[in-house]
Amino acid sequence: MTTAQPTTITVEPFGDSAVMVTVPHADQAVRRAAIVAFRERFLARRPPGVLDVVSGLESLLIEFDPLETSPRHVEYAARLLAESPATDDAGQRRLVHEFAIPVVFDDETGPDLVSVADEAGLAPGEVVEAIAESVFTVSLLGAAMAPMMDGLRMPRPVRRRAEPRTDVAPGAVMIAGTHAIIQPFPGPTGWRVVGRTPHTIVDITRPEPVSFGTGDLVRFVPVSPAEATALQGSFLLPKAVPT
Repeated sequence: MTTAQPTTITVEPFGDSAVMVTVPHADQAVRRAAIVAFRERFLARRPPGVLDVVSGLESLLIEFDPLETSPRHVEYAARLLAESPATDDAGQRRLVHEFAIPVVFDDETGPDLVSVADEAGLAPGEVVEAIAESVFTVSLLGAAMAPMMDGLRMPRPVRRRAEPRTDVAPGAVMIAGTHAIIQPFPGPTGWRVVGRTPHTIVDITRPEPVSFGTGDLVRFVPVSPAEATALQGSFLLPKAVPT
């Protein structure tokens, strides 16, 4: 993963209680990596009055209490942090976790696998290989804390469905553009469904409903339906760190 540290950021007002931060750079990959790096540093040194941060693919919305601070102070803190050396807060930043997520790729779990293969000029097995060989970075937590990831390596970006599916099962692994996402709960989607993991991705009964965060690295590992059955419903955890 690129851990680009932005030294130049753009900070713009967003209503009366938020500012929007972006990284002006010609390279999309640099912009995305830099905003993830900036988010981690900002959270580690959250200024007084900041209530929340909301990640976008290439932006960060910083929400604050206007009775406690002001846009000018938040902007000053953001710019100061962006211009400060990247090594001064290394001990406070969140560690990057790695995930190896088992996925069943077949006609039942991946109803769009064949159409994605046709569009890309590949065989379905080659699409699975491309997904398994891709290293994804969690860019943001989407609706219902779904991990939205960047890094799909295909001959061309994958188009979304012309008509969204109305009810996709939890654990569905979906792709669009150069991204992947996992459906935490049943619901509609326009993304292309290519497989399903047996793991529970989001569990709101746990103190920490998810085990992943922005900047984490993900690989999808193809498994058989029988192998998936043995893992059905288990909570997704990062790879164990050797001791």
